[in-house]
Amino acid sequence: MLCSAAGEKSALLWSMRSYTLIRKLEGHQNSVVSCDFSPDSALLVTASYDACVIMWDPYTGEQLRTLRHDPLHSALDYGTDIHASSLRSVCFSPEGLYLATVADDRLLRIWALELRTPVAFAPMTNGLCCVYFPHGGFIATGTRDGHVQFWTAPRVLSSLKHLCRKALRTFLTTYQVLALPIPKKMKEFLTYRTF
Repeated sequence: MLCSAAGEKSALLWSMRSYTLIRKLEGHQNSVVSCDFSPDSALLVTASYDACVIMWDPYTGEQLRTLRHDPLHSALDYGTDIHASSLRSVCFSPEGLYLATVADDRLLRIWALELRTPVAFAPMTNGLCCVYFPHGGFIATGTRDGHVQFWTAPRVLSSLKHLCRKALRTFLTTYQVLALPIPKKMKEFLTYRTF
C-alpha cells in the first residue's frame, strides 16, 4: 500500500499491485499534510492542520486512536490563534513504539503509542518535517529556513510481546489475524486495538 496526503481533509490509500485507490480515510477537520506507516505496516498515522494525529488500521480503514496536539500554554501563549498547533509532520520510530510530531507551536513532541499524551518535548522554530534515524535514538527535524536539527530520542528495548506482534503483522493483514483460531484478547493486541 501507498498513502498520499494532498492537502485535503482525507488521506488516500493506494494498491501498489493494481495501482488503484483502495480507500479514502476521512476523519480530519482540516488538510492532511503528513502520513507514515508503522515499521510492520499494521498502522498508519496521519497528521493534519486540525492539530490531530489519527492512527488508522490501513487494512480496514478503522480509526484506532486520535492524539490531540494541544499547545503548551505555560511555554507559549498564542491567545486565540487556532493555527498555532497546526501539525506539519508525523513519523514512527523504527521499533514502532513511538511517534514524533512537529507543529507550528514550536515544539517537537514524542508520543508513546500506548499513551495519549506526549512523553517528551523539544523546542524548535519553523519546524517543517521530522524523521527517526533508522536504528533509533535520534530524530532529525527540518525547518522552513533550510536548517536541520538533531535530537536524542528515547531508546527502548521492545518487549517480547511487541516483537512477536511486529513479526506477525509484517506478513499478516488485519483480516488474516482476525481469522486465526486464537482468543479475542490476543486478536485485539495483534491488531493494535489494545496495547
